Amino acid sequence: QVQLVESGGDLVQPGGSLRLSCAASGFTFSSYAMSWYRQAPGKERELVAAISRAGGSTNYLDSVKGRFTISRDNAKNTVYLQMNSLKPEDTAVYYCNVLRGGKNYWGQGTQVTVSS
Repeated sequence: QVQLVESGGDLVQPGGSLRLSCAASGFTFSSYAMSWYRQAPGKERELVAAISRAGGSTNYLDSVKGRFTISRDNAKNTVYLQMNSLKPEDTAVYYCNVLRGGKNYWGQGTQVTVSS
């Protein structure tokens, strides 16, 4: 079965950096686009970044453009989110996502807290 396991969340000061990882299994990773979403308390889940199957195409939420970078390693079945210049408003639970067979699959999420 599809499994997505996120890691890398932490408490970081404003202006700091984190790299999130999502290890995928149970499907042919290189055949699917992958995405990162986030959900802050009291807010709806929102798409942060997405990457195509081979990694040649990416797109980002406007508020993270220039600060976040999504990438993938198809040999390791892993997708990453490099987050730089973090702001308090980036505080959220970050989720890895794949849409497969018309169904969305989610990991358990990893908490990112940006605070001084």
